Amino acid sequence: MQVYVNIENKNWKKYKIDFEKIANAAVSAVHKDSEVSITLVDDKEIHKLNKQYRGMDKPTNVLSFELGDDILLGDIFISLDTVKREAKEAGISVPEHTAHMIVHGMLHLQGYDHIKDGEAKIMEDKEIKILKKLGYKNPYADEAQSCDMECGSCKLINRLKSVKIRENSFWWYAVVALLGVITSFGFAPFNLWFLSLFGIGTMYALMTRNTNRVSFWKSYLLAFPFGAFYGMAMFWWVLNSIYVIPELAAQFAIWTLPGLIGIGLLCGAILSLPFAIIRYVDRKPSYRAILFAAVWTLVLWGREWFLTGFPWNPIANIAMNMPMVANSMSFWGALGLTFVIIGLVASFVELCRKGLRSNWFVFCLFGGLFMCGCLAGYQNMVVSDNMNKSPMIRIVQPAQSAVYKVPTSKEEAQNIAKQKIRDLFVWATDDKEEYPDLIVFPETAYPYTVVDNMFPLSRILNTNVIMGANSYSDGNVFNSMVVADKTGVVKNLYSKSHLVPFGEYRPFGDIIPTPGLLTPGQGKEIITVNTNKGDFTFAPAICYEIIFSDSLIPRGANPDAIINITNDTWFGLTPGVYQHLDMVRRYAIESGLPIIRSNYSGISAFIGADGNVISMMPVGETGSLDGFVWGAHNTPYRIIGRDLWMAFILMFSIFVSISISLFQKKD
Repeated sequence: MQVYVNIENKNWKKYKIDFEKIANAAVSAVHKDSEVSITLVDDKEIHKLNKQYRGMDKPTNVLSFELGDDILLGDIFISLDTVKREAKEAGISVPEHTAHMIVHGMLHLQGYDHIKDGEAKIMEDKEIKILKKLGYKNPYADEAQSCDMECGSCKLINRLKSVKIRENSFWWYAVVALLGVITSFGFAPFNLWFLSLFGIGTMYALMTRNTNRVSFWKSYLLAFPFGAFYGMAMFWWVLNSIYVIPELAAQFAIWTLPGLIGIGLLCGAILSLPFAIIRYVDRKPSYRAILFAAVWTLVLWGREWFLTGFPWNPIANIAMNMPMVANSMSFWGALGLTFVIIGLVASFVELCRKGLRSNWFVFCLFGGLFMCGCLAGYQNMVVSDNMNKSPMIRIVQPAQSAVYKVPTSKEEAQNIAKQKIRDLFVWATDDKEEYPDLIVFPETAYPYTVVDNMFPLSRILNTNVIMGANSYSDGNVFNSMVVADKTGVVKNLYSKSHLVPFGEYRPFGDIIPTPGLLTPGQGKEIITVNTNKGDFTFAPAICYEIIFSDSLIPRGANPDAIINITNDTWFGLTPGVYQHLDMVRRYAIESGLPIIRSNYSGISAFIGADGNVISMMPVGETGSLDGFVWGAHNTPYRIIGRDLWMAFILMFSIFVSISISLFQKKD
């Protein structure tokens, strides 16, 4: 076969490549008398051709144009810029990678393709055989030998590179969905943190193993099942609330499957973004790790507002049972710890692929941040152990159905309410030798609507009382925390400001029916309770308000604690109950404040300023729990704040990326 070589980029001349020999090795007997043209260009020229003829606005490594003639077989264009970049990442020479591109282009001219799995397998097998005859190794082989480390994890990651799971195939989407489910097991109540690291690391390895760029939407589609199934596995328990009240179940049960699908679609759209972006954006390995960690953290930050926000289970929460690691959130919050964990995972994958100096730099950088965070965490644990105790506090946990039989008459409604009051009194006083300075009842515990400043129950109990109740004012209904003194006077009435979408208000009007139509309160507040042992100040939080960073404490305020009243009856014994407790523990660490948590069905607890559960009542146990809290202090995270920390993370990522470019010149 006659081979015509056109050198348009003079930099090709320094490479000694026998183009005619390679092309002839790849031609079949049918085309041995044909002619082929090989044009050697750069990224600028091949970018133009790729956009003009394939509609793809980016450079590529090789383009083949079949002419459909038995003699004039076709034209092949090869870009030196892309070939050099890919050869460096693969740890091979430019001539070796060029040989692969010539063989690949020649097979395209002879009718071979790799769009479908079966076709791709045939084409790759042909390439491997031809290159072997030319003395080159299998370009698709397991490249574990390129890693400087021989650890089991590195071997596993490198083995993934040779797994024949084709992008856009059934098995691709099945495996990606499974990885999403696996990742969810790092959180409570399972706490298998290593599964989350495995799921994220494996997904990252799969999404970055192919250096060929694809469109953003194709990249999004490839990653979508991970986010969708990760979200459904984490949040399916939300739908358990439909079945708590029989009357509501009859009306809303039909929304169970659509609700689950909706969770999957929403989570897929949000949680797949980091993988989609990293697959779409063409970056060198070390750049990818930094970019991936920064984008993941930015998505976490954005979740605080999307549809009023739901920042549940940041990756940082998989460290809740590792005290020093978890307490690093006192320094940089869940955002910072998530950035470090994701960066460690991604940089480890890149390091296992190729032990470049820049990859070592990024991995050691994240490792150094991790160690610094642990030191800050240890310091927070020491400071949190300051034993300046609060007044004695009693938490009441009814642990009975929050829903009584729907009354059929006014008299029956009154009898039900009176019985609830008697029950609350018994639970607050039964078998207790000491009398508390403050009794905390959970959210929605009070059976009456508060319309004035009188609260008889606190007068009967003869102590300060905090209790969840609905309140009414100026035609509006609120989900409130009543703070009353022992004379029965309401001293403070705090109303929940961050309402639950679809549960407490209608974000889309009447399109999707919603059980509650409540009015939001005014937001952050500090409340003081006068006790015989001195004033006790606290920041109030109702239900899931406590999962939002910077949501509770006015800037400059230094309360003694946070009091969180909630009602998780809606979620039964599902993972949501245990994950909610971990979100509370996280807030204690970030803010440096102990938390008194009264949960209607459990888990109620006294939580230290270091996130440690001092004492607790398990789900389903009725009664009360006495205790104290201590160790309130200000943390770097509370001083700096969530949004400024996000800005620091982005600036740090940009600075490190610039530094990496200097290291890569030496690789």
